[in-house]
Amino acid sequence: MGNLDDRVTTGDASIVRQVADGTPSQAVDVLGPTVEFVTGPLHSHDDAEDFLVLTGTHQVLLQGPDGLEWADAHAGDYVHIPAGTPHAHRNTSPDPAVDLMITTARLGQFFAEAGRPVTGLPQPPAPGDVARFTAVAARYGHTLGSPEENAAVGIEMPKFAGGQ
Repeated sequence: MGNLDDRVTTGDASIVRQVADGTPSQAVDVLGPTVEFVTGPLHSHDDAEDFLVLTGTHQVLLQGPDGLEWADAHAGDYVHIPAGTPHAHRNTSPDPAVDLMITTARLGQFFAEAGRPVTGLPQPPAPGDVARFTAVAARYGHTLGSPEENAAVGIEMPKFAGGQ
């Protein structure tokens, strides 16, 4: 188990450092990130999420005392995102970042409906993928950050022909 003295806490969210070494995993593509069963855009939902970072390094956008702030998460770290908390993830290394996600069955069903099976090399999201993701997110009551809110925290959203 991780050393609780080596915990990074911002508000109710926390990262516990060095919980485990790595293990292999399988995934679903959800608008770019490959999910253990990670969404890129700023978002929130009624389900808590916990992540055990198995390999790689990425950043997690968490609510801190002065607003949203990025925190580094490395292999072996444990990240807790309380329900209803705006958050996002981004890979900050050239290598894949693999997490084991612990959450509710309802959020797992959301990923199954919003994602597409991984069938080979990663492909950029198409406009239809984004439209399906947005519709499924609305049906589940998820809040998605606007393009301006995403840009304010350094997240560049993909641009598609036709303004989508």
